[in-house]
Amino acid sequence: MPVAACDGATLRNLVAQARCDLEAVGIPEAYLDARLLVCAATGAEHTDLVTGGDRPVRTEAVELARMYVARRAAREPVSRILGRREFWSLDFELNDATLDPRADSETVIEAVIGLRAHMPWHDGLLRICDLGTGSGCLLVALLKEFAHATGVGTDISADALEMAGRNADAHGVSARADFVRADWTNGLTGPFDVIVSNPPYIASADIAGLAREVRDHDPRRALDGGADGLDAYRRIIAPARNL
Repeated sequence: MPVAACDGATLRNLVAQARCDLEAVGIPEAYLDARLLVCAATGAEHTDLVTGGDRPVRTEAVELARMYVARRAAREPVSRILGRREFWSLDFELNDATLDPRADSETVIEAVIGLRAHMPWHDGLLRICDLGTGSGCLLVALLKEFAHATGVGTDISADALEMAGRNADAHGVSARADFVRADWTNGLTGPFDVIVSNPPYIASADIAGLAREVRDHDPRRALDGGADGLDAYRRIIAPARNL
């Protein structure tokens, strides 16, 4: 049975109210976040806000949008609310065990692509290792770029590995990707042509000063790099020479 539209609720005024609510608590880019959350809650496309902004919204969608906005007002990131994040123009599913991929990490993909002209990777035949794979975003993006490559992603979290596997499957590269539970390089057998990683690099004492979106919602294990932020790098660099 159809759910009745909420009296007076349209896409346009729902976004406007969400924006006001987020601006009131100092959320940066409140309008963008309001649009993303309202579209997700209502199933609307962003173009609908322009071409069909006066469209009435069902009561259940209004309630869902308001719940999303309340969570964002409490400093939960949009990507955590929606359970996904775009990275390298690909859509990645997230869970509590995975770091929220940031655009900064796309420089790792760019760096590997930049090596292509200088390395003997015929037709992209290379073996990639992604240490601390999390959502699998680095490995999956590279396997999409190198159509004949294979890769291994490691993580100490079984939940992260499960999510990485789902993302690899969603993007059609699961046949070329293996995900292994390991503490960085422990138990790995090379050789690999490329090793990539986005390890934790924040000094333990600095965690408390991070934005709430990061501090309260990214897994601590993926942030805390020890006293000087370099613990994971020390664990990786020496054994990587043999891989």
